[in-house]
Amino acid sequence: MEFEYLEEYIRNSRGVQLFTCRWLPFSSPKALVFLCHGYGMECSGFMRACGTTLASAGYAVIGIDYEGHGRSRGARCYIKKFDNIINDCSEFFKSVCVQEEYRNKRRFLYGESMGGAVALLLHKKDPAFWHGAVLVAPMCKISEKVKPHPVVVNLLTRVEEIIPKWKIVPTKDVIDSAFKDPVKREEIRSNKLIYQDKPRLKTALEMLRTSMSLEDSLNEVTLPFFVLHGEADTVTDPEVSRALYERASSRDKTIKLYPGMWHALTSGEPDDNVKTVFADIIAWLDKRMDDENDLNVQIVHHSDPPVENLVAMAPPTPLNRPKQQRRRPHASYLCGWKGRRTHYHSAM
Repeated sequence: MEFEYLEEYIRNSRGVQLFTCRWLPFSSPKALVFLCHGYGMECSGFMRACGTTLASAGYAVIGIDYEGHGRSRGARCYIKKFDNIINDCSEFFKSVCVQEEYRNKRRFLYGESMGGAVALLLHKKDPAFWHGAVLVAPMCKISEKVKPHPVVVNLLTRVEEIIPKWKIVPTKDVIDSAFKDPVKREEIRSNKLIYQDKPRLKTALEMLRTSMSLEDSLNEVTLPFFVLHGEADTVTDPEVSRALYERASSRDKTIKLYPGMWHALTSGEPDDNVKTVFADIIAWLDKRMDDENDLNVQIVHHSDPPVENLVAMAPPTPLNRPKQQRRRPHASYLCGWKGRRTHYHSAM
């Protein structure tokens, strides 16, 4: 199926310039899928396979780089308040949903690692808005194996406002632990948009507090979800996903654990494993599109403060050149913004 790729800068309510991107099928999409990337990651490169795969399957895929991440402005990987990420994503995602061509489309969240926490908090912010979520190795509970001692947390909390941006939090090399395929591991290391330094003090504490808060409210999760986790994951323990599945109040919930797979299910495994994972994700989404019990889609009206769009930047080199580009009307608009497009063609 053919699709096109679009990049755009917007400005959040705090005046910070944020990068956004979209993979859009030429035909009317089955539904909207909104990407929530992990800590230190970004959408246009790291999550490109996710965007292209789901767009080839007929879904409109929309991503945003959080403040300080990827191509967005702000102190690198500094999370002053986790709520800022949630509010930025909510405002942008809803500004897409309110567009005329998407108002009657189903809306799904897709979160990987820390992005899983973002997705769950977006659901918590507006429980009735989202039709489902795909959660890949989500950060929604701190494993008992790595939970810091309360005394340590207390000491760090006392100095977080004095040295919030200091990179003093010791951590192991997550890339070595998350990406099984050695070639893909080196590709990740060469991606300069991915943060690979030590976590900043306030960032680490915000992530800890967010995880602990989510852990205490897993029973409040009510949306349909599909949680996936590698059984050999040492970055986020599979017990995290099991706890979510067991404690969530959702009537429609699915869990799948993959023997021998690591943390980066969609980007760090051998190709055959990645194809298996994406096939499972698409099958889950497709089933929710065919579900006769949930045919009514609420038409949305955007009430959050509008995001400010900026001039679009030049798109990256496409993964695959189309055999034939389909012409669009002159000066057409996508998602309310005009910008340059890159066309792709897929055999899927």
